[in-house]
Amino acid sequence: MKIRSCRDAWLHMTDISAGRAVRNYVQLLDMQDYLVESDFFSAPILDAYSNWNLEKDITEEQKQYFSNLRGGGQGDYREGMRAKISNVVDCLTLFPQSKRAVIAMCNESMPKHKMDDDAKCLREVYFHIDGDNKLNATVTFRSQAAMLFPKNIHFIGSMMSEVAERLPQKPSLGVVFYLAVILVSDRG
Repeated sequence: MKIRSCRDAWLHMTDISAGRAVRNYVQLLDMQDYLVESDFFSAPILDAYSNWNLEKDITEEQKQYFSNLRGGGQGDYREGMRAKISNVVDCLTLFPQSKRAVIAMCNESMPKHKMDDDAKCLREVYFHIDGDNKLNATVTFRSQAAMLFPKNIHFIGSMMSEVAERLPQKPSLGVVFYLAVILVSDRG
């Protein structure tokens, strides 16, 4: 499978999801540059969402960027994120080859299908360090709207960057194996 830049993946997603849903979308993403700006997501907006979801403080001005159209409650992964990242860092520090360096985003074990906020789109992120000292991840999405991909991949890249910076082996960012159970063009 070809490894795509995050920008190329977004353009591909946008193209193939126009007017139809795509089941089981799979892609390898080069995480060296995870900033994908769009008319809907400028760099300051992406930073605000990623910092929020990483459980960092944001300004009142940054909070004004938040809207249901940009993901609403389904895209809010903030709760417990600092502890989840610390757990992954501890795992990969003590056991660099571990298969247990996982962040789960599920907020409900049995989400109500009528409640959007009960069924987060991003489900799990599995981290691993390869033989070239690169931090890679496997990411699973219940659903991905192509228009929201810039926000989601920026959050994933920011999360990977924070993990990498805190690890003693200081890995560089590698590749994400990306799976969306369903890919659509927008939240409509």
